[in-house]
Amino acid sequence: MSRVIKICEVAFRRPGMAVEDFQAYWRHTHGPIVARIPGIRRYVQCHPNTAGYARGELACDGVAEIWVDDKEALRAMSQTAEFAAAKRDEPNFIDGDRLVELLTEEVVIKDGPIPANGIKSISLLKFKTGVDPAAARRYWRQNHGPIAAGIETLRRYVQCQVRLGAYRKAEPPAFDGLAMAWFDDIDDMRKSGASNIYAQVKADEVNFLEPGRIGTILTREHVVIG
Repeated sequence: MSRVIKICEVAFRRPGMAVEDFQAYWRHTHGPIVARIPGIRRYVQCHPNTAGYARGELACDGVAEIWVDDKEALRAMSQTAEFAAAKRDEPNFIDGDRLVELLTEEVVIKDGPIPANGIKSISLLKFKTGVDPAAARRYWRQNHGPIAAGIETLRRYVQCQVRLGAYRKAEPPAFDGLAMAWFDDIDDMRKSGASNIYAQVKADEVNFLEPGRIGTILTREHVVIG
C-alpha cells in the first residue's frame, strides 16, 4: 500500500538578501517553477510574518511543503527536467548550505479546517538525546499530541514526523519533525499560550524533546498547488 510522502524544506534566504525580496522571489518566481513539476499533489509555502524579524533572525526564513504519492513518485519526479529547473533556480534566493530537506509522514492530530487568513505556527523539533526515534515518534503522536489538541483556540494540529529511513543514514536528520498549528488570528494564539493546557504541553515536552532545541516561526500559508 502506498504511503503519501510530505517533503518539508526548511529554507534560509541567500546571504545579503532582504526578507521582503526573498519572500517575493519565492512566491512569484520560484513557486511557478516548482508548480510545473509533474507528480506534485499539493504545494504550500509558509512565509514568516515579517514583523518577527524586528527582534532578530528567525529559526528559519520559511518552510515549503510538497506532497507526493509515494517513493516511486518522488523518484520519478526527481528525474524530470522541471525538477532540475527548480533546483537550478534555488541559489537565486536560498542559502544552499543551510537548506534542510526532510521526508516526513503527516499525522493529523486535530482535524479542523484551515482558517482563512489565519496564523500558522511551525515548530522545528529535535528528539531527546538517547531516545529511540521510533519511540519518540510514538510518544509525540500518542501522548503529547492529544494534550496539545485540547487547546481550545487551536483550530488544526499536524505533526510532520521524519520517516524512519532517515535514521539509517550516516548523518542524522537536522530535525526530527515539524509541529504545525493553526489559529484564527494572533490573539487566539496568544490566548492559547496563557492557558493551563498549554502549560501542560510545555511541561510534557521534556519527556521526548531535547531541551533548547525547539525553534518556532509564525507564518502565513500560500497554497500554490492543491
